[in-house]
Amino acid sequence: MTTRITIRRPDDWHLHVRDGEMLKAVLPYTAKEFGRAILMPNLVPPVRTREDAVAYRARVMAALPAGSRFTPLLACYLTDETDPDDVERGFRDGVFTAVKLYPANATTNSAAGVSDYRKITRVLERLEKIGMPFLMHGEEVGADIDIFDREKVFIERRLSKWVKEFPGLHMVLEHLSSKDGADFVKSAAPQVGGTITPYHLNLTRTDWLGAGLKPMMYAMPVIKTACDREALRKAATSGAACYFLGTDSAPHPFARKIAINGVPGIFNAPVALATYAKVFEEEGALDKLEAFTSLNGPKHYRLPPNEDKIVLEKSPWTAPVEIKVAGADERTLVYRGGETIEWKVVE
Repeated sequence: MTTRITIRRPDDWHLHVRDGEMLKAVLPYTAKEFGRAILMPNLVPPVRTREDAVAYRARVMAALPAGSRFTPLLACYLTDETDPDDVERGFRDGVFTAVKLYPANATTNSAAGVSDYRKITRVLERLEKIGMPFLMHGEEVGADIDIFDREKVFIERRLSKWVKEFPGLHMVLEHLSSKDGADFVKSAAPQVGGTITPYHLNLTRTDWLGAGLKPMMYAMPVIKTACDREALRKAATSGAACYFLGTDSAPHPFARKIAINGVPGIFNAPVALATYAKVFEEEGALDKLEAFTSLNGPKHYRLPPNEDKIVLEKSPWTAPVEIKVAGADERTLVYRGGETIEWKVVE
């Protein structure tokens, strides 16, 4: 039985670290284990321009632990008014790595997102021309769409058409949550890649809703059926280059998370790699873990993989229930907090 594995240092291709005191509290958990991460731009206010991104990157760098070699990669928050010229300048200058689509009102801090898809055509044409990745929160929002079908409907109405309309556009369907999503990415690879979270690999909606409502398991896209989880586990552990790591770790203040109208997002950075290792071990695919965590993502983004390595060991430990945030006696809940975690990073 394998109890110790060495892999190239992973990257997180979908991460929320917020801003201010929350940024300072949660960023070290990612910086300790990951080489790079795409930082999501849905702040308040969003990171909409090159100038916004330069300022945010400075705040992120200031929040890193001393001596950290972690590299933040920034995305541009796409709106109906996004200027293609500003996006290109940011990309050419190394400020932006990608552009991120949030359909308006699809998830946390997405009210300023895209409400008229006709208005983003010029941006998509520019991204295709300059080779800049297009990232998607792939859910179609509408009163007529069941929340468990949002990913499927987005693929049918938007993504399947964009693949044909912009054949040179490099895309990522983020936080895959369904069999439909996993199957589509495979069919559209290598043009389209897909990130998969640790919690979509580990949970079903019965875990979330079946024995009392657990707000710490509420995310967007929502956790779905056992059939969807099985499809995602098979995709992630297949070794296929179109699937790669994206934790979608998303901290929230405790009060907002457990409110009557609570917010979506699961802070999983402290246990993410350990949870991926657990899933890959359960699927008999530890030999495929490095491809998923450390190789497939850089390949899709046309970046070199990290040169240094980390070691994971099967050595039980208990995850913290919450992380304290400085100021106003704040805290954020940790996914799998209080549980015995099977694997840990030891080097």
